[in-house]
Order: sequence, then C-alpha cells, then structure tokens
Amino acid sequence: MKCAVVAITRHGLALAGRVAAALPGARVFAPAKFAELAQQVAPGRAQCYEGKTAEQIPALFAAFDAIVAVVSLGAVVRLIAPHLRNKEQDPAVVVLDEAGRFVIPVLSGHLGGANALAGHLALALGATAVLTTASDSRETLCVDLLGRELGWRFEASHDEIVHCSAAVVNDEPVALVQEAGSTDWWRGHANGRSGPLPANLFVLDRLEEADPNRYAALLWITREGRAEDHPRWAGRRVIYRPPEES
Repeated sequence: MKCAVVAITRHGLALAGRVAAALPGARVFAPAKFAELAQQVAPGRAQCYEGKTAEQIPALFAAFDAIVAVVSLGAVVRLIAPHLRNKEQDPAVVVLDEAGRFVIPVLSGHLGGANALAGHLALALGATAVLTTASDSRETLCVDLLGRELGWRFEASHDEIVHCSAAVVNDEPVALVQEAGSTDWWRGHANGRSGPLPANLFVLDRLEEADPNRYAALLWITREGRAEDHPRWAGRRVIYRPPEES
C-alpha cells in the first residue's frame, strides 16, 4: 500500500514521523515552512509544498492508495469531499489527533483498507482505533471482505453488496453456502474475529439447502456455481470465488 502521511503543524509532524516509521515506504507531506523539521522526522521521505494543503489533495488521491492525516477530522472531510468518486476507487483515508490517542478511518474502510490500516497504526502507536462501520464495531461479518486475506474474489453489484451487508448487520437470516475454499476463514476475517460466528449466519454445504423464502440474503462460496442458474436469488446474493489452493 502506497501511503502519504500529511501533517500541517509542528506537533503534527512529530507524530507523522512515528507514523512513517510504522509504514515502510510511506512519504510525509508538509507545508514548506516546516521543510527542515519534515526532513528530521522522515529523512529522505519528506516532501514539502508551497501553497494550500487543499491544492495537494488531487495529486495525493491519484498517486497513493492511502492517506494518513494528522489533521482535524472536520478539516479532512472538507479537504477530501470535492474529490470523492466511489468506494471502489477512493483511497483509504485515516485521521489521527495530534496527541496520537485516536486513529479514525474516514474513507474506504473495507475495500480501501482504511480499517485495517487504522488497526495497524493503533497497535504501532499505542492508540485506539475508532471503527464506526457497523460490521467492524460489532465484529460481525464484513460482506465485502469475506475471504479477502485468502485470495478470494467476489462477484456482486453495488446494490447486492449493500443489500447483503444490511441483512448481516440487521440480524436478518443469511444463508452462507460454502462449496469450496478453506473453512478456516473466520479467525482471520477483517483483521481477526475472536467471537463465534454470528447467530444469523446459517452455514450450509450445498445451495440446494438454502430456501430463498427463508433467507434474506445469500453468501455463496463456490468455484463452479453460476448466478444465472438461480434467478430467485437475484439482487440479494454475493458469490465468492476461492482460488484452487485456498
């Protein structure tokens, strides 16, 4: 993950140096008036700019997978708002307070990896990660992350992801049909889950066991199954494709 660490104050830069140390390859960005300090906290990895921080955002969005900002949450929201596209394209954005007490994912928590990045930084800095996504705060299943650490890919429209995610977090009955792949996916799911599988997930071995009238959504882990063969699940299913070795 290519990461830019942005700080706009002297104290913020001190923390930015610690962040950069925890993220090999990360670059620190700061106003030109702090050029000397920026080089001290991140030797060889600091880049300073003239003008307003807002003018740097388009280039950062284009060049980096993640932005860690030691800037107030409200200011970051205003800085990034004009440049947002969609959750498949936007970089991960994480905010830290200057005291280094809290790490807050702001954008692209799941697909962009902001939640995972926040967890890593919280551990490295001795801070608290503030996760506000429903699935993470309740440690239930993240529909768009299932099997990601195992190399699984998913097939679903944006609306299907939204529908299935809502069914999971609202405790509606969800059929999880696993016909392929490793069954040991829960422990490492979304940076690790320590509790039991949520009670509203019903794990089945075959799709034929899942009654579309009983379940609000279908999570189908398969290598061979085809969506078009099961029209009754249209609009409320996500299909996961594990590689042969996982």
